[in-house]
Amino acid sequence: MELQTSLPAVVVRGVVPIPNNDFRIEVGRKVSLRAIEESERSFQSNCLILVQKNPLIENPTQQDIEEYGVLAKVSMKIKLPNENYKVKFTILNRVKVKEYFLTDPYFVADYEEVNVISGNIDEEATLLKMITSEIVQNGNQLLLNAQQVSDQIQSGLTAEKITDILAYNLRINEMEKYKYLAESNLNKRLRFILEDIQRLKMIADLEQRINDDVKKAIDENQKEYYLREKMRAIQNELGDKAKKEEEIDELRNQIKKAKMPKNIEEKALQELSRYQSTPSAMAESQIIKTYLDFLVALPWKKASKDSKDLQRVQEALDKNHYGLEKVKERIIEYLAVKIMTGRNPQTILCFAGPPGVGKTSLAISIAEALGRKFVKQSLGGVKDESEIRGHRRTYVGAMPGRILKGMKDAGTINPVFLLDEIDKMASDYRGDPASAMLEVLDPEQNTKFSDHYLEEPYDLSQVLFITTANYLENVPAPLRDRMEIVELSSYTEFEKLQIAKSHLLQKQLDAHGLDRNKFSIDDDTIYYIIRHYTREAGVRELNRIIGSLIRKAIKEILIEKIDRIDINLSNIESYIGKPRFTHNLVDDKEQIGVVNGLAYTAFGGDTLSIEVTFYKGKGQLVLTGKLGDVMKESAMTALSFLKSHASEYNINPKIFEENDFHVHVPEGAVPKDGPSAGVTLATAILSAATNQYVRKDVGMTGEITLRGYVLPIGGLKEKAIAAHRSGLKTILIPKENARDIEDIPEEVRKELKIIPVETVKEVFNEAIISSI
Repeated sequence: MELQTSLPAVVVRGVVPIPNNDFRIEVGRKVSLRAIEESERSFQSNCLILVQKNPLIENPTQQDIEEYGVLAKVSMKIKLPNENYKVKFTILNRVKVKEYFLTDPYFVADYEEVNVISGNIDEEATLLKMITSEIVQNGNQLLLNAQQVSDQIQSGLTAEKITDILAYNLRINEMEKYKYLAESNLNKRLRFILEDIQRLKMIADLEQRINDDVKKAIDENQKEYYLREKMRAIQNELGDKAKKEEEIDELRNQIKKAKMPKNIEEKALQELSRYQSTPSAMAESQIIKTYLDFLVALPWKKASKDSKDLQRVQEALDKNHYGLEKVKERIIEYLAVKIMTGRNPQTILCFAGPPGVGKTSLAISIAEALGRKFVKQSLGGVKDESEIRGHRRTYVGAMPGRILKGMKDAGTINPVFLLDEIDKMASDYRGDPASAMLEVLDPEQNTKFSDHYLEEPYDLSQVLFITTANYLENVPAPLRDRMEIVELSSYTEFEKLQIAKSHLLQKQLDAHGLDRNKFSIDDDTIYYIIRHYTREAGVRELNRIIGSLIRKAIKEILIEKIDRIDINLSNIESYIGKPRFTHNLVDDKEQIGVVNGLAYTAFGGDTLSIEVTFYKGKGQLVLTGKLGDVMKESAMTALSFLKSHASEYNINPKIFEENDFHVHVPEGAVPKDGPSAGVTLATAILSAATNQYVRKDVGMTGEITLRGYVLPIGGLKEKAIAAHRSGLKTILIPKENARDIEDIPEEVRKELKIIPVETVKEVFNEAIISSI
């Protein structure tokens, strides 16, 4: 009977049909049931069986179906209780799908039959012999129905039938069997079988080794447990206490050598007596032993000897840190007082500043310069008071607090103790750790610090405590009052350049094992990276970028076989991509209603262009640019001031009555707030209302009052650097900030005209020009 070239197709998933094998499946999908019904009705039960690529797809399209399948005949169909059908197919031949004529409500495909290709007869015979030998030796490991397959192979079947039967019964993933369906060359199929057999044997050997190792480990553990329990029982029967007595003698000697205060030594000896009389099997015995070990490990008298060479300390600080003159001066003062008085100054230093400016590394350098031990405890996320004071020993799993744990780790009574991120502590129902820190950081109280676990006072007066904080506002006022605040402001671009040259570059070269002679980057390029690829107060991102450049250079040196990489402005973008950030630059010409303000952000300073216009309306003030409450109030104050002084500045009062004034600060997606935009807003409104130009090279900062006075601001150093970077020539600052001018880097002061002003009238005189 001649079959038609187009037949309904049953798409199966998770199983691969292979000729010369019985193929039984449960059919439940409607698309497949319709195909079977159509094949029985119109095609003498003949159909195609095709394989779905991803078995998880419920409704496959023709792109989800493999190219090769089989021609089959429905030989049996039984309806199951769940409305599905159990169908048995007789597979006639391999086929290749040429085209789909129909995909809904079932698949109909045009196909061509694929005939087997025989290769070299000798190779075929050799491969069959090798496979048969493996099946005889390891049939159960390799095949699903080993005995049945062995019987079929020995019944004199052709090489093609043997290959198909073996492929269908191999213990491999079903979807891996598709290669046997798609391959027409018989010898290649035999090679596939031999490869899969070798892989299955290797996996079986590996599993056996793992099982043997696990069994051996279990046996050894059980043996050790049995012997230990037996030994413990024998010792209990014999009353063998020699080992414990030896341990008690050793502890007694350690207690006497520890040089504890008399009252604590007496307590330790009492606890030792309790330990001696407590049976080892009791849990209390181990609790006492842990407590005694902690007492012995705590430092009671041992102290580090401080360096008295102030010059050496100064050199060590200068070597590790660029700038930070005020901080270094404070450290030298501390040591000078100690040398003069012969005792530790009871000072708690708090380094406050944005992330990445070197607070933690500075504390490490202080310890190195003084020759003291360094210990650090991070307080970020600490919510439980017992983290600071410890747990009472009556609780199971009691531990000392972080302070005494740090003292134990330091091993001396005068370490440099860094309490990192003190502003990140929180409180909950378990207590307020910030309150517990009051006793730690109060010089009048920490001579007798009380830890719940120790149960006796401990002297912390010799410790140089240093704390760090990002935001002092998050530190409770009583705690802040006990510390001397040393502020670390954000680095200037010039300082970042020097830090990169002096510290970061060599540090990254050493970390990546690259010789200094094989890599270079000039100052202009580092400066370009700082301005266009980082926006941060510290230098962490700059450090990461330098590391990235060095890694890319190493890759290029090894792949291209070149001796040296030079990074400069002409090739920097090819290494790290397009610039990420742009800084506001001064306008090319004077404009009306546009004024350059100066802003202070967590990443340093920046210029802020404020625009004002007006149009017919009812005298309302429109504010845009995602302004905070403080800036909104500044705008209202500036407008009210100009309304009340309209005649003084030649403003027609009707302008405010008949028009709406619109104040806009560009970059509307960025939140902006702060008490320093008053003069800028007032100048922009005056310029727009009087149609007068504002000098393009002037920037300003300061808040105003309704009487026209200019109030002081913060962050003058960062704002001045931003003004210089943006190309401004003059900045107007509040008169009370004149004392802060010396904090501005000298290279900025030289090129920037800084004018202190007391009233907004002085601001108008400097910034407003009638015409251009």
